[in-house]
Amino acid sequence: MISKTKNFRDKSNLVPLQGLGANSPLGVRGSILFLALAISLTTFAAKTKTYSLQSPDQKIGLKVEISDKISWSVLHESDIMLAPSELALTVNNGEILGENPQVLKVANQSVDTKINAQFYKKKLIENRYNQLSISFKGNWGLVFRAYNDGVAYRFVLNRKGEQTILSEKANFNFDADFNCFIPYIRELRDNERYCTAFESLYDQLRISQLKNDSLSLTPLLVDAKNGKKVALLEADLQDYPGMFLTVNKTNKKGFFGEFAPYPTEEKIGGFAKLNLMPTKRANYIAKVNGTHQFPWRVAIISASDKDLLNSDMVYKLATPSKIMDTSWIKAGKVAWDWWNNWNITGVDFKAGVNTQTYKYYIDFAAKNGIEYIVMDEGWSVSAVEPMKISPEIQLQELIDYGRSKNVDIILWASWRGIYPVVDEAFAKYSAMGIKGFKIDFIDRDDQKMVRSCYEIAEKAAKYKLVLDYHGMFKSAGMNVTYPNVLNFEGVRGLENSKWHNYDAPLYDVTMPFIRMLAGPIDYTPGAMRNATKSCFRPVNENPMSQGTRCHQMAMYVAYEAPLQMLADNPTAYMKEQECTDFIAKVPTVFDETIALDGKVGSYLAIARLSGKTWFVGALTNWNAQKITIDFSFLPAGNYEAEVFTDGINAGRNGTDYKREVIKVNNSTKIIYQLAEGGGLAIKILNIK
Repeated sequence: MISKTKNFRDKSNLVPLQGLGANSPLGVRGSILFLALAISLTTFAAKTKTYSLQSPDQKIGLKVEISDKISWSVLHESDIMLAPSELALTVNNGEILGENPQVLKVANQSVDTKINAQFYKKKLIENRYNQLSISFKGNWGLVFRAYNDGVAYRFVLNRKGEQTILSEKANFNFDADFNCFIPYIRELRDNERYCTAFESLYDQLRISQLKNDSLSLTPLLVDAKNGKKVALLEADLQDYPGMFLTVNKTNKKGFFGEFAPYPTEEKIGGFAKLNLMPTKRANYIAKVNGTHQFPWRVAIISASDKDLLNSDMVYKLATPSKIMDTSWIKAGKVAWDWWNNWNITGVDFKAGVNTQTYKYYIDFAAKNGIEYIVMDEGWSVSAVEPMKISPEIQLQELIDYGRSKNVDIILWASWRGIYPVVDEAFAKYSAMGIKGFKIDFIDRDDQKMVRSCYEIAEKAAKYKLVLDYHGMFKSAGMNVTYPNVLNFEGVRGLENSKWHNYDAPLYDVTMPFIRMLAGPIDYTPGAMRNATKSCFRPVNENPMSQGTRCHQMAMYVAYEAPLQMLADNPTAYMKEQECTDFIAKVPTVFDETIALDGKVGSYLAIARLSGKTWFVGALTNWNAQKITIDFSFLPAGNYEAEVFTDGINAGRNGTDYKREVIKVNNSTKIIYQLAEGGGLAIKILNIK
């Protein structure tokens, strides 16, 4: 680890804007812009203190202004990414941390290390940043970081006794009315403002067009100057409510953070009575220990859309793993039952939630090298009684049968059902041989819910169980701290095709640039019935997907999911064995990731390496797209590529595809035609 730390007492009202000379990337114009930002806070200019921080490559400049308030602003080269934005924390009886602050100490640090990532899209993460830590009178502080791909800050407390957090001011202002991709909260549970499925589509609007009374999920993406993007999100969310965003109603050029107040009374309600719904909330958002680090407020900055596909910011900011021995954690694929409605055919037994059907799923998984099956809703007598097994299910028999074929079982449970009996349930089912739980209908991220999910993760680790948090907010780093939590939903996945005709291909090439910044997604791809726009319709019992077969296949490469589902039924996969063979061989964690190309809402192309095998996935929206795959990411040598492309008639029939095997090397460039809602999936082997 290379680490340089400089500590000093602040002795002046102005710390020079380090590195902003004429020869720096920020240059003279950047210096002038920073000074212009400073002039905008003239009321208290005489006593204003200004501190600056730059990214290691000196392209990003962060400035902190401290007068009677605290604000921060950010430049990328000569472009304003964030205009002055106030931050504050109101605690206890109304003390405002950030109002008339008194600086005690300022420390700078430079860090240049590597992170050994677990169950991730790459093995090594470059962790380079410069840090500015400011300590204030009253035993609190702020920490700012500047990376080459963005900035972040967090509050820290160093007090005695429990602290009540009444509110947090987390503002993100811009200097113009930019376009943005905003995931409005939809599908509220019982019309409760902060209870939602976290499965929002993206509205493309100017900031001034946003609704004053509506909440947005994070990440939220702003299309800023010169084609640059700014993604607003959070990281290291622990024991604290998640951050929503509302539009700045005053100038319509920015966003305010909003946080769910702490729930004090609850009742059973929500979707199918599977939620625990707050009926009364406190006048505070959290209670925390006196020594506490708050979540990071993050702005990822990208000069190229494709770079958003390979961001590591949340992983870098997360608390490292609390599980010392992770050897028992197994990533992999899952044969899933619920989406396909247990619709297997050609068997001599009644298909459904019963022992024979699940043996069929296990046989399919074993034949195709799939690590798990999920037993979704129905294996227990009710969705809220996980301790009582359905009489149609011989669970121990299935566990033993799966073990004999090297296939493990994950059980579905609702949060309301599992949380009250989590110790008892985990102890019982882990002893039987169950390897994990898929926990659904969480649908909140207030402090109580966030805390409970960390508690469940810790208990699951105790019993060596992996988790899939379905029906939940984005990970925000939980998968780093508890790597047994392999997946999170917080995404409008394939399941929505069972009941909703929305523009799925558009979402499929928008979400990876935005939601995937926060961590892995439980999208659950793999449909074998693939429909064009004119042919698609929602069918619950025998669902289909929008777009082509190759669109679905490419998701296994493009979408980050250490626990990745095969959503369709085994009968369908066995009829399409050529495609199934490809899907089954795509790993769920990788050694290296390279973003090849992409434009938010239009198309994307990603290459990933596992061992010595490369995989490429590309997707487009409903517009047919020509895409060039430049194979220069390959090391020197000769390679054989198995290529699945949209068939010439894929625009008429989404199941049409073409498979070919070709020779390539690192000088090869090939133009592929992606059909409407199309895709491309490639596996590349070195043949020397």
